Amino acid sequence: MTNTADTTAATTTTDRTGVWLIGARGSVATTAVVGAAAVGAGAVAPTGLVSALEPFAGLDLPELGRLVFGGHDIDETPLAKRAEQLAAAGVLPSALLPLAAGALAAAEAEIRPVGGALAEGRQDRLIAALADDIRSFRSRAGLARVVVVNVASTEPRSDPHPAVAALETLDASLAAGESPLPYSAVYAYAALQAGCPYVDFTPSAGARSPALDSYARAAGLPYAGSDGKTGETLVKSVLMPMFTRRALTVRSWSGTNLLGGGDGAALAEPSRAESKVESKRRVLDEGLGYPVEGGVFIHNVPALGDWKTAWDHIVFDGFLDTRMTMQFTWEGCDSALAAPLILDLARFTALAHRAGVGGPVAELAFFFKDPVGSALHSLEEQFTVLRDWARRLGAPAPGTP
Repeated sequence: MTNTADTTAATTTTDRTGVWLIGARGSVATTAVVGAAAVGAGAVAPTGLVSALEPFAGLDLPELGRLVFGGHDIDETPLAKRAEQLAAAGVLPSALLPLAAGALAAAEAEIRPVGGALAEGRQDRLIAALADDIRSFRSRAGLARVVVVNVASTEPRSDPHPAVAALETLDASLAAGESPLPYSAVYAYAALQAGCPYVDFTPSAGARSPALDSYARAAGLPYAGSDGKTGETLVKSVLMPMFTRRALTVRSWSGTNLLGGGDGAALAEPSRAESKVESKRRVLDEGLGYPVEGGVFIHNVPALGDWKTAWDHIVFDGFLDTRMTMQFTWEGCDSALAAPLILDLARFTALAHRAGVGGPVAELAFFFKDPVGSALHSLEEQFTVLRDWARRLGAPAPGTP
């Protein structure tokens, strides 16, 4: 296993950026491809895209219409078919499918299977094969850089293998034919080996182990994660500062989540749900600054398909310990909530890579429940950090007309 990253520097604002999606035929990935094509062509407004807000106007971010998509998946359903399914479910406007047909076909042509390398049972060979696919994509498409984003299903939680404590022990373990990495970390290492930044949109291990963290820092490769903040937790990150700023003591906070589709099926497995519950719980404990009663409950309801409902019940104390309650219900389409964030993260991470940022990008905490490198959970504070950081990195060079 070589430890030399294959990095590629950008030179102009017209450089094209690739987005390599792990889980490239899933609903979120499909929605992101369609969305980039539709917004890039001016057919729809950039609703839901943080990077399109006024504070980021004029920054050197990759253009949506110039993003090039590819990825890995074990699913064989073509992107065009997946888009038709999403349109039938009311997730995608049917009128956009003809407009996005070319983008879907181009992305489909760049999706690679992982079955062969996976079947060998050796993680070192799998990492090498995945990295080769990403390098080939970058070269074939003439890309300045590729951002790898994990949008696959949440993996089962596992305790870190002792080998991941240092890069030397990790490589020795891999060379010996062992399997010390969860699969999100296999993809993360493949991305880093290919000289690419990595984003983990799931509550998975990704690049957070000491071994991969040290690799990313040394190679000057940014990584970010984890667990995209799309619905219930987004609301929490707004409400928590309200309670703390008004000196209202939260006694309990319980949330019930109903969802279907692939996520619902995956999270029906207790070992997978544990990672999601933990990241949701950490937001409360760290955001409020103290533990509270209650819990997070996730239920698979296949009939909901790509839609999800969250119901939260909050008990808090006011002046003179007067007990009060608050409840809210959040209903949303998971793919439509997540896809714009994938595009945002690809654009901001490309900006970080071009600027030579290496290691965890704490400034991207705005997008995550369990942000790597940051314990900040107030949405407004996170936004301020993101805005200031992006402006600093993306401002035109002095003297540029």
